Parts: sequence; C-alpha cells; structure tokens
Amino acid sequence: MYALRCPFPIRQYPHVLLSHGGGGRLMNDLISKMFIHAFGPKPASGLHDSTVLELPAGKIAFTTDSFVVNPLFFPGGDIGTLAVNGTVNDLAMSGARPLYLSLGFIIEEGLSMEDLWMIVRSIKKAADLAGIKIVTGDTKVVEHGHGDGIFINTSGIGIIEHDLSIAPGNIKEGDVILANGPIGRHGIAIMAGREGLDFETTIESDCAALNGVVKALLEARIEIHCLRDLTRGGLASALNEIARDSSKIIRIEEASVPVEEQVASACAILGFDPLYVANEGRFIAFVPAAAACEALEVLRAHPLGQGACRIGEVTRERGGLVMLKSILGATRVLDMISGEQLPRIC
Repeated sequence: MYALRCPFPIRQYPHVLLSHGGGGRLMNDLISKMFIHAFGPKPASGLHDSTVLELPAGKIAFTTDSFVVNPLFFPGGDIGTLAVNGTVNDLAMSGARPLYLSLGFIIEEGLSMEDLWMIVRSIKKAADLAGIKIVTGDTKVVEHGHGDGIFINTSGIGIIEHDLSIAPGNIKEGDVILANGPIGRHGIAIMAGREGLDFETTIESDCAALNGVVKALLEARIEIHCLRDLTRGGLASALNEIARDSSKIIRIEEASVPVEEQVASACAILGFDPLYVANEGRFIAFVPAAAACEALEVLRAHPLGQGACRIGEVTRERGGLVMLKSILGATRVLDMISGEQLPRIC
C-alpha cells in the first residue's frame, strides 16, 4: 500500500533546485507529480489558493506546529512521520478526532529528491494510519545553507464528539496521573542518530499517533480531566505547565515513572535526566481516582498503552508546583528546566 512509485523525474533532477519553489513549470511538476500523486486525489474543481472543508456540527479543535528535527531520519521515524503524528497528537490531547491536515514545506536547495520522496511516503503512511486527510499545502525553496534540509509546518483540524472539557484548569484534587508507557526514547534516539552513537541495542523513537488510544479512553466513558503529550521538555515540563495553569500541587514518585533500562543507561552516560527528555508517543492522563483502575485496563489493552502505569496524583494544596518523591525517599520540587537538554528534536 505504501510502496508508492514516484512519477517525478528524479534522475533528471536528483536534487531540489531553487526553481522548484519559483512558481513555474518545475514547481508545478514537483507538486503535481510528487505531492498530489502521493497525497491526492486532485480536487475535481482543480487546485486553488484554499480548500473548502465540510465540518460536522459542534466544536472543533485547531492546532498548528512546525518541525525542524535534526537529523531528518532517525531510528524509528523521520521528519515526515513526526510532522503528522505531532499534529495528530496535539488534536488528540483535546479529545478531538483528527480530520484534516495542512502541510507547508520549506526545502533547502540541494536536498536529495530521494530523501524528499522518502519523507513524502512517510507522511502518506502516517496520515493513513492516523485517519487524517491532507487537504492543502505550500512549498517554498530557500538557498543552500539557509534551510538545513527541510522544515515542515502543519495545521490540523479535528472534531470534538463528547461533552468533556479536557484542559489543565479542569484537574481536581485527588486526580490520579497515568502515563501510557516508558519515557525518553525519542530524545535518546535523536541524540544517537545525530552523534552517531552505538548502543548495545538500537533505541528507537516512540513516535506514534495517539488518537487511537485516546479514542479508546473516550469510548470507555472514562472521565478525563486533562491530557498532555510529553514532547519538548519531557514529563517534567508537561507536569509543570499543568500545575502552573491549574494552580494545583502535583506529586509524583520517581520509582513509579517508567524508564526502559537502555534509555536510563544512555541518559546516565550522556548526563541527561530522563524526566526532561522528549517523547513523541507518550502522554499523561488526569482522571478521578475512582476511574483510575478502569482507565489503566483500557490503556493496557491498546498497543500504545501496554506499559501504562500510575505515576502520581493531584493533592489538596495549592501553589502550582510539582513535587517529586525520589527513589531514596526524599521529596523535592521538580522544576521546569531553564533551557533545553537537546535542541532540534521535533
């Protein structure tokens, strides 16, 4: 299904030229023979400056994102997979069903056409798996040395088909915090690919679309108060953002936070704290204590939630802080990192 054959004359144009973004014949050939061929079909009314969408009645979720990952290809994914899944996940964290996606390519002159075609195929595969339709886009080409290969900008639209209000301000005292699996794989996979590091076992990114596992929670009628995917800044930053926006105290136990042994070892070698390492297929859910066991059962029944576990709770105190009980039993404030452990990871 995904062994798409590119009709674009790659042998004639093995690398992207400035002319491929110039609005002329080469640009139109690239769009029609590569992008439309992969993402189509071409609208019956023809290509236009915008697309017309049919939306069901009710609330929608809308998000936008940009992806500048380095390297473009990494164990477990590439920038194309990341762009689709990252946008889908932002919609899923509002409990939305993803419907439509836009793609904006900023391509550096000299990028290999073979690499571009691989990225396009990854986008197509990820979009099909997530059930989201690519409906519009844009292509720009910048001079060599000004684009670092390719940057991708996306926007996504999803429909909200439930009555829940899923947001940080809705977490409540006594809520239990659940994570859908071990953290830190994406950031370490990027680091290994960027620096050419060899570990005993290849660490692959956890990059995945989370709308399916969130849908399972919604269909089970779990009372979800908040969801958050653990991207830049990792688990610690996500918890701090939620604590700040809700003015609640969040307490987690370090021993309960799942970290695979090989990821923990890599973090120790590189001087990283796995609590701050980025993920692209991990999220946390805040649910009432009474629903926690059922929510865990639902999560563990899904392929993307098999490692789900309880990592903490929301306490009665107020103050907008995250408190961490360490493996040694000491309690400290888990603050938001001042900078970034590893830039250009998404």
